[in-house]
Amino acid sequence: MAPIGGHTLKAFDEDLAQLRALISEMGGLAEHAIRESMRCLMQRDHEGALRVVEDDRKLDAMEAEAERKVVQLIALRAPMADDLREAVAALKIVGLVERIGDYAKNIAKRVPQLDGAGKIEPLSLLPEMARIATEMVHDVIDAFVERNAEKAQAVCERDRAVDDFYNSIFRALVTFMMEDPQNISRSAHLLFIAKNIERVGDHATNIAEMVYFTATGERLMDRQRGQDPAVAP
Repeated sequence: MAPIGGHTLKAFDEDLAQLRALISEMGGLAEHAIRESMRCLMQRDHEGALRVVEDDRKLDAMEAEAERKVVQLIALRAPMADDLREAVAALKIVGLVERIGDYAKNIAKRVPQLDGAGKIEPLSLLPEMARIATEMVHDVIDAFVERNAEKAQAVCERDRAVDDFYNSIFRALVTFMMEDPQNISRSAHLLFIAKNIERVGDHATNIAEMVYFTATGERLMDRQRGQDPAVAP
């Protein structure tokens, strides 16, 4: 007999499929925002950067809609065990995806501050760092939609590469600032951007851990996903 909430397998699967589609769309928007903010940074595209900032409102609205769907799904379908675990994970993932969009917005906001920055060597490292982090976002959303534990674990393992880039950029920027105090302001902006990209990787990793747990019922051990290196913030 179905629970009082009216949870049937078909009804729950249909609701969950709609929720997955919405989160997938959110992931696509967040991914695009990161790529576009980095393009604007490298090309000093002020108008494009402004569009990234304005478009973040779409993600905010979709987050609210997704949260409403999760609450409705739990209230009306009364999921249990694995189903409930997936619904709760989806609620957490929605918040993390929205935050990833915020990081892209933060990067875009720094674009006008780097006018006339000229050639700063650490700047050349940011696009590759962002590429890896963006691919992590893409792959982890796919892993969520597919309930693919192996793909989720692979995303976690790639976070080390993003951390390594951040460490290299941090050290280079500190050196750059020490060589000439006039570089401090521009270097601080670049460090802020690098930190935002690093946080994108962290959030993709957090999502991947949730996907892995949802799919397997087990938590990834620290040795499986790699430890964050001890480094300056």
